Amino acid sequence: MGSSKSDLSRSTLIYPQPVDHFDNLPDPVLLLVLNKIGDVKTLGKCCAVCTRFHSLVPQVDNVVVRVDCVISEDNDNNDHHSNGSGSGHKSSLHSISSLFRLLIKPFLSLTQFINISRNRCNDASILDDEDDLDHFEKNCVTHHSPTQVLKNFDEIKVLRIELPSGELGIDEGGLLKWRADFGSTLDNCVILGASSVINRTNLVYEQCGNGGGSNNNNDISDVIPQVGSGESDSSNGEMDNGSIPESFYTNGGLKLRVVWTISSLIAASARHYLLQPIISEHKKLESLVLTDVDGQGVLCMDKEQLEELRVKPLSASSASKRTMVPALNMRLWYAPHLELPDGTVLKGATLVAIRPSEQQPNKKEVVGGDGNWVGEAFKEPYGTAARMLVKRRTYCLEMNSF
Repeated sequence: MGSSKSDLSRSTLIYPQPVDHFDNLPDPVLLLVLNKIGDVKTLGKCCAVCTRFHSLVPQVDNVVVRVDCVISEDNDNNDHHSNGSGSGHKSSLHSISSLFRLLIKPFLSLTQFINISRNRCNDASILDDEDDLDHFEKNCVTHHSPTQVLKNFDEIKVLRIELPSGELGIDEGGLLKWRADFGSTLDNCVILGASSVINRTNLVYEQCGNGGGSNNNNDISDVIPQVGSGESDSSNGEMDNGSIPESFYTNGGLKLRVVWTISSLIAASARHYLLQPIISEHKKLESLVLTDVDGQGVLCMDKEQLEELRVKPLSASSASKRTMVPALNMRLWYAPHLELPDGTVLKGATLVAIRPSEQQPNKKEVVGGDGNWVGEAFKEPYGTAARMLVKRRTYCLEMNSF
């Protein structure tokens, strides 16, 4: 008997009990690690690791919600609208109305995504093998809206939501990007578009080939709701002197830019409308970004704008679930052919800077003396494109509230 105790003591000295140094880390350090994770689904899985993690995850203040899929409702109705009768020369109001329906419908269920159910995780124990983990995930995976998932977090200050794709369809090779800032309503918006984008490789191939090819000149009704180029890439031999060529008004170029502008504003206002319950629920929120994986559109709200929405409720559109867009002043810049320093060429490059007509004087200018605000709206190389366009001749437009 004494020999057994001696052997056990000797074994303990040779093989001491392992110490989990991770358990010795203080909670603030663990929170720093969890904040680096950010992804809400990964954080949901962390809740199942141990009781300590389960208590710490709701205190994370930097969260990223990646929407896996957008489930469109009433697909049959969508087909009905797409196959409506009538010629291609319907009124622009009817065309934009059709575009509006197709843009808004996916938003009605954009919040459907897969996340670990917290209720299931509350009852979970440490999982010993991969088979148990797979079985646990299958039982825990369910569908929740971001609003429901984020209710589990009490300290969110920085929130980023990513949609699986942009809302606006464009022709292959085209470009359409927008960034909008909102408070209780639209503060400002910048839109960058081009009928086609040619990178360095394609440009060399085009110059070495027979060249001179141009796209078909589509009527504006043909590009709605699929927002495409709708214009010829050629400038009809007109010299680029910084002004908009006459062909821009006659070949549907101007109409197309109006469609780009309206569709981008509708997409931005629909996103803003959906954020209201999240903003209302999370009083400590200081920064909110709603973007998409394609990088097509970015909606941003800072601490001041978030507080403005809490104090002054948004004005909802009577037509659909989106924020009312106020009367607007717009500045437009256009270049038939814009070559960027990296060799990328934008054909039919267009930049639109927008702000409400009655914006308060203390609001920052949409375009500064050097166009920095506009240039910062987009990542490179498109930030450079915006800064180049803003140096060209400016055209002013107005738009009524809708």
